[in-house]
Amino acid sequence: MHIAVAGNIGSGKTTLTRMLAHRYGWTPRYEPVDNNPYLDDFYADMPRWAFNLQIYFLNKRFQEVVEISKSKDTIIQDRTIFEDARIFAPNLHGMGMMSDRDFNNYCDLFDLMISLVKLPDLMIYIRSTVPNLISQIQKRGRDFERSIRIDYLAGLNERYEEWIKDYKGNLIIVDGDNTKFESSSHDFQSVTDMIDGRLYGLFK
Repeated sequence: MHIAVAGNIGSGKTTLTRMLAHRYGWTPRYEPVDNNPYLDDFYADMPRWAFNLQIYFLNKRFQEVVEISKSKDTIIQDRTIFEDARIFAPNLHGMGMMSDRDFNNYCDLFDLMISLVKLPDLMIYIRSTVPNLISQIQKRGRDFERSIRIDYLAGLNERYEEWIKDYKGNLIIVDGDNTKFESSSHDFQSVTDMIDGRLYGLFK
């Protein structure tokens, strides 16, 4: 089974992935952030490195989803291939940081890849406002994230909402501003109750 956690930068995806993996005994797959050879360059000069970064993510994410499809384990994935293609790449293109030529090339490659994979069995989307995202990003203190622009985060949020309203698969939405699953056991249980109902309930 394939469970995926989606959400903007700073929404709490990795934390929720870790907690749910521990709670259910699922195998976690985390986003490849620390070993990414493009991130520092990208945040320093987005137009120059946007295409390189997105191709790197697309490659890694496709490798992951192929491996997940072959696994007999229940795997929970921190960010998905759909977010790269439906949110991050279009946002960069819309901001003028990826050329039409590069974006069209990227989309052609994604369309080919996505024709070979299926939707996750459950998508968990963490919805969060930009002020909350900024607070979370500041709290975790990653050096390469200090230069993230507010308009960049806001653009991503808008595209997340556009994507999720038309999402066709099995979906749960978590209110990231008001559901403090990391610090409140009650809030975490509210998330697991939704998951239990959707995956194991009589009327799933």
